[in-house]
Order: sequence, then C-alpha cells, then structure tokens
Amino acid sequence: MSDENELQRGAPPCYALSDLMVLMAEKMEETARALDAEQAVRFLDEMLAARRVYVAGAGRSGLVSRTFAMRLMHIGFESYVIGETITPAFSAGDTLVAFSGSGETNSIFDICETAKELGGRLCLITSSPDSRIYRIADCIVMLTGQESQGGEMTSQYEVRQITGQYRSVSASFAPFGTLFETAALIFADAVISALIETRHCSLDEVRGRLSNVQ
Repeated sequence: MSDENELQRGAPPCYALSDLMVLMAEKMEETARALDAEQAVRFLDEMLAARRVYVAGAGRSGLVSRTFAMRLMHIGFESYVIGETITPAFSAGDTLVAFSGSGETNSIFDICETAKELGGRLCLITSSPDSRIYRIADCIVMLTGQESQGGEMTSQYEVRQITGQYRSVSASFAPFGTLFETAALIFADAVISALIETRHCSLDEVRGRLSNVQ
C-alpha cells in the first residue's frame, strides 16, 4: 500500500506534533536569549520617539507586522499598515518598522528606501545580517541565535517560498518552514508589553480602543 493511502487512512505522522511544538519552543527560547539587549533598547527608544509608526512586511511577515500595528494602536500609538487604502502619507518624523527575515525582498526594500528618502526612520526586524535593507536601516533587531544559512538568496519573495529558500532561525528547520515569523511575533508582543509598562497604560485605556463594530 502506498504512503499516500496510509496517510489517508489516518496513519500517524513521522513526528509527534507535541515534540515538534516543544522543539520550536526551545528554538524560540534560544532566540530570546540570543537577543542583543542594546538592539532591543534602541528599538524601544525608536518607538517612543516616533511621531507615527508604519509597518511593512511580505507574506507571513506581513501578517506579523499587522498584528504589531494593531497592538500599537491599542496602547495609544498612531500606527498604520503600508499598502492599506486609508494609510496617510509618510513624512519626516515618522518611523517605518519592516519585518523581513531575508532583508532582501524587493517590494519591502523599495518601501524602506522610499521611507528613508522622505526623511523617516527605518527599523528592521530580521534574521539576516548585511542585507540590502540591513545596510540602510537606522535600527536593527536580529532574531537569530544561529549562523545564517549558506547559499545565495533570491530577492523575490515568491521564488524563495516556492523553492524553500527560507531565512530560518534554525537551518535544520528549513524543511518544516521558517521560524522567523514566530520569533518576530513573540518579539513584537514583548515590545508591546514593555511599552505598556513604560507608558503606564491602563487596561481600561486599552479596552476603550478595541474594535466594537464587527
């Protein structure tokens, strides 16, 4: 009987899902412990100094960027998602936060370059050193405790997804997908927690900004 038929009959997967979850959690802990404290503090300072915060990202990184913008709004920041129809013009004094594991995605690089030309600040959340976006960023947060994967990386996001060329927190996890987005989400939520403490936001303030028309 073929492997496909075995799977259709409910044969157990090769790996226990609980074991994979534990391994991923361990990788997240490694990434958290490898986080550069100075980079983290500088990122918080950039958020606190920003007039308005814009976010950008492609694919799953884009979804993480949206969750960050939403939480920033909940705690009283003026935040926007690049590409939305109601996003206002970017200008000097504004800060762009780009989520890009590779730091090479063409569409995100173009956004970052434009933000810099307009006199804005650029913060990059990434797992790849010395990328195109890395080289023009004012503030960089590296989310990786591992050496980056070898080999040349294409700058086309879709091609990297199809061919499996991920910039992963752990090279051994590339066959299972990237852990960068998970690490970025956890980092973003940690930033929100720190900002809540710094700005002394009350739960009532946050509740008052939650969407009530759904």
